[in-house]
Amino acid sequence: MRGALGVFVAESMSEPTTTAAPAAPSGFAIQKKRLRLLGLTVDDTIKAFFGGNAIVAIVVLTLITFFLMREGLGFFAQNNQSLQVYRQAGLEYVDFIRAQVDDHTALTRYLSDLRLRQLTALTEGRKLSLDEANAALAKFDEFSDTFSGTVDPMRSLLSDLTEQATAIKTKFIVSGDKKEERAQLLAEGKTAEAAAVKIEETDFAAELKPLLATLPAFKEANREFSRALTASLAGAPVPPTAELVARMERLKQLTRDYLASLPSVERSLETWDYTRPIPAWKTVSSFVFGRQWLTASFWQDWYGVIPLFVGSLMVSIVALTLAVPLGVGAAIYINQIASLREQRVIKPCIEFISAIPSVVLGFFGIAVLGQALRALSQFSWLSWVPGFPYSERLNILTAGCLLALIAVPTIFTLAEDALNNVPRALKEASFALGASRLQTIVRIIVPASLSGIISAVLLGLGRVVGETMVVLLCAGNRIAIPDFTDGLSVVTQPVHTMTGIIAQEMGEVVRGSIHYRALFVVGLVLFVLSLMINYAAQKIVRKYRISIG
Repeated sequence: MRGALGVFVAESMSEPTTTAAPAAPSGFAIQKKRLRLLGLTVDDTIKAFFGGNAIVAIVVLTLITFFLMREGLGFFAQNNQSLQVYRQAGLEYVDFIRAQVDDHTALTRYLSDLRLRQLTALTEGRKLSLDEANAALAKFDEFSDTFSGTVDPMRSLLSDLTEQATAIKTKFIVSGDKKEERAQLLAEGKTAEAAAVKIEETDFAAELKPLLATLPAFKEANREFSRALTASLAGAPVPPTAELVARMERLKQLTRDYLASLPSVERSLETWDYTRPIPAWKTVSSFVFGRQWLTASFWQDWYGVIPLFVGSLMVSIVALTLAVPLGVGAAIYINQIASLREQRVIKPCIEFISAIPSVVLGFFGIAVLGQALRALSQFSWLSWVPGFPYSERLNILTAGCLLALIAVPTIFTLAEDALNNVPRALKEASFALGASRLQTIVRIIVPASLSGIISAVLLGLGRVVGETMVVLLCAGNRIAIPDFTDGLSVVTQPVHTMTGIIAQEMGEVVRGSIHYRALFVVGLVLFVLSLMINYAAQKIVRKYRISIG
């Protein structure tokens, strides 16, 4: 054995020794070597990768702000030019008279409402048939016809002036189109064709002379109109009930106030000057405080954000009124009261709502909810509810209910997280002092998580304000400020919203036009509102934390 072992050792020592080839470095090792050459560690790389998300967010926010500002701010220069043409062409002059006629039309609508109320009082209160009630109102109808007809001469004069002012504006627009056509031909090098384009400059002073020459005729017509309207009030009949008598006296007082305003219209016409420039503040205020959003009009386009802002505000108020109690209440119940089996059923069901596409909820509002609410409002035992019964199935209430459904999961999830973050020691200490479960929830748990609940509500508000499809399909899309004199019944009126108007009209406008830029300014307003909501949330949360500390 020893000899054999010696031979094996000798042979092993006599053979050349071979070493294994070094293993190839892994990809991770290569990357580490490269990063080491660049002076970076793996930790630095991971930190830079995830920290880059914040940089991306800042870049995106900057680009959005720049884009909105670039496209939106050009609106004010275009709006100033539009208002200047509105004045120079005499449309502003004619609108003084139009406003006077429209005010008379409003009085006529009041009179028509009074007639309907009298008919209802006669048929329901005195049990008269419809024919008998109409016969009893014959004298009122005669008074109504006389009252309404007093404005006919003024309306005829307004029609003639409208045609004159429209012709001046059309001539100016055609001249502008010709100038643009010539400029394009010159840019293409077509000098001969550009010279053939005939441009007729608009002399506003000469064009406005026939329009301004009608002022004496208007004054005479105004005096005759005032006499006829005053005389018609003398023939006003006495309504059948005390309430309707009070309404008739209200009509008479409104008419006297209207007659007292007629001299101010004449003074506005006398002092009107088409050469007066439109100040910059007027351009901004006409958008910020404008009460009309009127586009594609043969007369004058108006871009006022107030009806859209009020519509968004009303829908949001209704949505939060429903969503906050439901979302916060559900979060408190699931977190503090519900059993494990209830949590497994209720929580997924609430969170599943956020997975439903908003367009599907919009179709549900059109086909089911709107119709169901309108049918429900027709029941006589619900007549005590403000606004019931109503006829418009697409309105603030329908859109608000659907938006509340959308906001509940957001408020519920975030509010429950805030409740979970309350230290368990606070709850146990409350029980140890003898407090009941309800007392612990109301006095300890909710106040301790109030900052998180407030954040949840404000994020729910942001979700509601930014929603588009539901309000576009279910809010009614009437661009008008709701009639707040109806009290709580205002929620049954249709409205339009800022998000809805952008979605509805952006695809139809010409790029670079005043209408196009006006929609971007509306988007800018929404952007500013979102920033204000977030800023308010931070201020409220910080103040609450300081007061608790």
